[in-house]
Amino acid sequence: MRTLAPGSKGVAPTLRRFAGRCPPRGLICLGAARRQIAFRHQRSVRARGFTLLELLVVVAIMALATAGVALSLRDSAETQLEREAQRLAALLESGRAQARMASVVVRWRTTPSGFAFEGLPGTTLPTQWLGADVQATTSAPLVLGPDPIIGPQQVRLVSISSPARSVTLATDGIRPFSVTPPPGTAP
Repeated sequence: MRTLAPGSKGVAPTLRRFAGRCPPRGLICLGAARRQIAFRHQRSVRARGFTLLELLVVVAIMALATAGVALSLRDSAETQLEREAQRLAALLESGRAQARMASVVVRWRTTPSGFAFEGLPGTTLPTQWLGADVQATTSAPLVLGPDPIIGPQQVRLVSISSPARSVTLATDGIRPFSVTPPPGTAP
């Protein structure tokens, strides 16, 4: 190993100012000087700005976040009403099937706290709405069985907070209960 003397001509111009501070073994000092020069070089590279790739990644992340927010901002009252309608349609069809299997007359009616299935022995069907913003209106209790063909029936679900929003469940007596489109819309 060769050691360099302070102020010798073999030292690079950028390293000359470190030559006076070097210990007797100059090569060790040159390594520290190179690290400081590399650190200054990194600092000047960072100050230049962002690369195109970094900017594209940020723009892509912002686009995904914006799309997620836009999709999650759907009207919650309308969504809840649709969810309750689908759930009630499934419950009515379940009650209808149980009525035919047990050969009993089953009626569905509204109650102040939700709804009730009357006539099913030992029923485990739910009796409350998922949310407190739903109310059902029907002219008479729905008859679900025991005959395979029942008369045409319907029930209307209304949002309590926004009475203009409503969903109608109906059956013609043969087909299952389903959500019917509001009047004036194309099927």
